[in-house]
Amino acid sequence: MIKAVTTAFALSILVVLVVAAFGLPVGPSMETIVKGAFGGEIGWSRTLVNMTPLLLMGLAMTVAWKAGMYNIGGEGQYIVGGLFGATMVHVGKSLPGPALLVGGLLATAIGGALFAAFAAWLDVKRGVQVVISTILLNFVAIQLLAWAVNGPLRDPSGMAPQTIAVPESAMLTKFSVRTDVHLGVALALLVAALIAVYLRSTVSGFQLRLAGSNPRAARAARMNLPAIRIKAMALSGALCGLAGGVQYLGISGVMDSGFNQQWGFLGIPVALLGGLDPIGVLGSSFFFGALMAGTQALSRTVQGGDLLIFVIQGIAVLGFVVAQSRRSKKVVADV
Repeated sequence: MIKAVTTAFALSILVVLVVAAFGLPVGPSMETIVKGAFGGEIGWSRTLVNMTPLLLMGLAMTVAWKAGMYNIGGEGQYIVGGLFGATMVHVGKSLPGPALLVGGLLATAIGGALFAAFAAWLDVKRGVQVVISTILLNFVAIQLLAWAVNGPLRDPSGMAPQTIAVPESAMLTKFSVRTDVHLGVALALLVAALIAVYLRSTVSGFQLRLAGSNPRAARAARMNLPAIRIKAMALSGALCGLAGGVQYLGISGVMDSGFNQQWGFLGIPVALLGGLDPIGVLGSSFFFGALMAGTQALSRTVQGGDLLIFVIQGIAVLGFVVAQSRRSKKVVADV
């Protein structure tokens, strides 16, 4: 608890310093950011809607990285998950709304899982480092998206290259007509709780963590490391795909070539600053969701205000890496 409060305080100070470094008036800018994030129903809704894909992406990175599989392909898995969901909507549009919604969400998770598992298979069977393969597969996914919305998934009745609109009955339920807060927010929170239990309280979760933290011990215990790593990547990809599904079935309702919004890359600093712990990731995703909502509000009055979050995330991650490096050196010196 003390560590979380300290981290939140340090990040808040960092926001102030970055605002000042941009030459913006600190007081009015911070007031705009806070109001944009927490100013009534609209502010809170923007924070929660931004938090949702960040939370799922942060959890995805946590699961993979805990197993020693450095998944950098969250964006590609997010896109492919969305495409699987759009395919489900395309072929199953005559289904009842609730069935189409459930089927769409399951399809997004399956799509992301298969795309990530392929990268893991390349790593454990062909020696292609997962960092490299997942980065390159991001570009494959972007091209798949462009091909799909201009080809087999294109809405034949529309002029723009995009998929057919999801029926309203198959969209995630919104809690208010005035905001975009939808059932996906609760789903992401439930997933965070399940991942926390899985990693901390199950044999499979222990094996996953051991495979990443001490592979020699895992081999000595005769654990099947390749299978564990593929499973970890598949679960990570499923969470990324689900993030795409939540955005598709909760917010956009269609997919076009601009569907990729860099959520996969933003999930990496969220996971790192959350300490690769599901509860920490929850707090980190909430902070950055609020910061995104606040800087979006700032950008309406100050040119380039929405760029602050990328600078803040970059500096925060660099600080995290430096702190971890110093801590590791201290541990080695003490030994």
